[in-house]
Order: sequence, then structure tokens, then C-alpha cells
Amino acid sequence: MNVSIHRGALVPLTLALVALAAPDLRAGEAAASAGAGFRALDVNHDGVVSKYEYDGDRAFALLDGDHDGKLSADELQALLGAPVDGVPTAAERIVIADLDADGKLDENELRRAAEMRYGAMDRNGDGNLDQDEFAAGFGVRVR
Repeated sequence: MNVSIHRGALVPLTLALVALAAPDLRAGEAAASAGAGFRALDVNHDGVVSKYEYDGDRAFALLDGDHDGKLSADELQALLGAPVDGVPTAAERIVIADLDADGKLDENELRRAAEMRYGAMDRNGDGNLDQDEFAAGFGVRVR
């Protein structure tokens, strides 16, 4: 199956992948963001987000704007928008998953962060995220 992810869907995907350092969101913000993120990630519209949809190869390729095989703070910040007071910057988010401390996330580091996040969100352990699981875990710190 050929699944394409348009650039607009990358913001929710990126937020899901690097939300490790995200502050807890207010209920209204979380619900709106979680709904948009869920719809963007459920590319086959089957009502669940599978692991394949959550960590697609194409997504990493599109996130890596300069195609150097790493996601830099600048690349991530461009997707997240301008820094906001009280919200972790892209550099602060990256440091959580940056195992080699080079200031960038390679594909393995990003996949590891996504896997940890996905596992924490998949409360019933069925290998899929339904809308309730996605919403419950969206924006919540994974430690």
C-alpha cells in the first residue's frame, strides 16, 4: 500500500513524535489538537492509528528538510512555528530523545521516541490507537 503524507499532516505527526517534553495541554486545546492529529494520522480512515501510520518512512523524509538524515531544531521549529513563552522550544524538545547529544534527531532516535510515545498511548495494548487513546495521551508527557 502506498501511503503519502502531505506536508500539512506533518505538524500533528511531529507534535506526536516529539511531545516528550510538551507541557500538559488544557482540556480544550488538547481535544482540538488531538482530533486534528488523529484525522491527519489516520490516513486510511479506518478509525484507528496503526503503528505504520504513526511512524511512516515518508514522514521522516519530509521532516528532514535538508535531507541530511537528521531532524534539526531549526527544521522542527519551522514546523512548530515561532517559539511561545512557557512552551518548550524545538531544541528543548529534541534534547529529550537525542541519545548521542548532537543536537539533532536521526531516524533511529526519532523512531525510538515515537515508539515510546505510541506504547504509552496504546492503553489496551492492541497495537492500534483509537480516538479515545489518542486524545487521552495527546500532549501528555512521557517520562
